[in-house]
Amino acid sequence: MTYTINRMISDAGIDDMDARARKALADHGFGVLTEIDLKATMKKKLDVEMPAYRILGACNPKMAYEAIGIEPRVGAMLPCNVILREVEGGVEVSAIDPVASMQAIENTELTAVAGEVRDLLAKAVAAV
Repeated sequence: MTYTINRMISDAGIDDMDARARKALADHGFGVLTEIDLKATMKKKLDVEMPAYRILGACNPKMAYEAIGIEPRVGAMLPCNVILREVEGGVEVSAIDPVASMQAIENTELTAVAGEVRDLLAKAVAAV
């Protein structure tokens, strides 16, 4: 089983991919609730250099509300993280597969919602 949805964009910069990822997520019903600039955080906390690496916490409010209604503790697994990381030759965009992350909760209704979210995330990643 694959646990992430991935896409490599060649000859791309992190800032351009950030803007494109946010638009693609918005076009598929997601808002970005949180963002972490891991490169800046590691520089500040550990004084180390690393390639650009951003984590966007994306949430589809309708799907999140439905999931929480099915299983209130699912909030511990929200929002869906989408990462943008600078790699040789471009930027890789990845998102966790919500179906894989929801395996910890045995609930077929929740798995169905996670499948819908996975489909939307896959479309968003493909649209970046």
